[in-house]
Amino acid sequence: MKRRLPSVFAGLLATFAATAALAQGPVVLDPAKLKLASANALVLDATDNRALYSKFADDVTPIASLTKLMTAIVTLEGGQSLDEPIAIDMDDFDYVKGTRSRLRMGIELTRREMLRLALMSSENRAAASLARSYPGGTPAFVAAMNARAEVLGMTHTHYADPTGLSPENVSTARDLALVVGAAAQYPLIREFSTTGSHYVEAGPSGRLLAFNNTNNLVKNGQWDIQLSKTGYIREAGKCLVMLATIGSRPFVIVLLDSAGKFTRVGDALRVRHWLETGETLAVPAAGKGPRAFKAKGAVSGTLHPSKLAQSSRAAKPAKARGV
Repeated sequence: MKRRLPSVFAGLLATFAATAALAQGPVVLDPAKLKLASANALVLDATDNRALYSKFADDVTPIASLTKLMTAIVTLEGGQSLDEPIAIDMDDFDYVKGTRSRLRMGIELTRREMLRLALMSSENRAAASLARSYPGGTPAFVAAMNARAEVLGMTHTHYADPTGLSPENVSTARDLALVVGAAAQYPLIREFSTTGSHYVEAGPSGRLLAFNNTNNLVKNGQWDIQLSKTGYIREAGKCLVMLATIGSRPFVIVLLDSAGKFTRVGDALRVRHWLETGETLAVPAAGKGPRAFKAKGAVSGTLHPSKLAQSSRAAKPAKARGV
C-alpha cells in the first residue's frame, strides 16, 4: 500500500491543479510580459483579427524573402498551368546579393515545383523563374504584386522584385499579417510553406536534389503550423511569419529584424509560452550560451484592441542565401 501513495498523491495534485486552472479561467495576456528581441513584431488572434501584442508594428522595414508569400499569391492567381515546365535562365540569377543556388542554368521543373521550392526552401531562382514566366514578364509580375498589396490594404508595403533580395521590398509587421491571412486561403501555399523536406529531379540524369524548409519549427512536433515563411538579407535581419494553432486558437506571428542566428526561433518560443501561460519566458543575456543574441530596441509591447484590418493600414540553405 505504501508504494502506491506517491502515485495517489500525484493524481490528487493533478486534480487540484486542473481544478485551480479552471477556477482561474482563461489566461490573462499582459503585453508587458512578452519580451521579444525582434525589432518589430505583431501577434494577432486570427479568430477575430485582434492584435494582442505589437512592437513597432507600423515601422516600415525591408522584409527579405517574406516577399515570396506575395509571389506565391500572384503566381496562383495568374491562372497559369502548374504543370508547365520552366527552365532556369540567366535572368533568374541573383545579381543583387550574389547568392548561390543549386538550381543551375537549364534545370527544368514544373511551375508547381518552382513554387514549392520558393516557399519551403526560399529558393531565389525558383521565385525569379515564376515571375519571368508570367505574362508580361517580371515587370508585369511585380506590378501585380503591388496591385494585390493595395487591394489587401497593405498601404505601407512596396515590392521591387519577386525574391526579396532587394532591400527596396519593404513592409510593416501589421501589413505582413494581412498577406499571411490572404496566403492562408490557398491550400497549396499552406502545404508548400510547411513541407519539411522535398526532393526534385535535376536534369535528364535524374539526379535528386534535396531541399529542406528554412524554418525548422515546421518539423517540430510541439508546433501546429499552418503557414510559414522565413526571410533574411543584411538590411532586413532574420525574419519569420507564421500562422500557428496554439491552445486551440489560430494566431499570426510576425517577427522582423532579429539580430542573432536563433533570435527569431527564440522569439517564436517566447510568443507561444506567453499565449499558453500569460507569463514571460526570459530573453537570454547577450553573450550567454551558444544561442545568445543582442536585443534590439525596447522589448515590451503595446496592446492594440482594434481589429487589424481597420488599423492597417529543404539540404540546409547556404548562409549567403536570402531566406
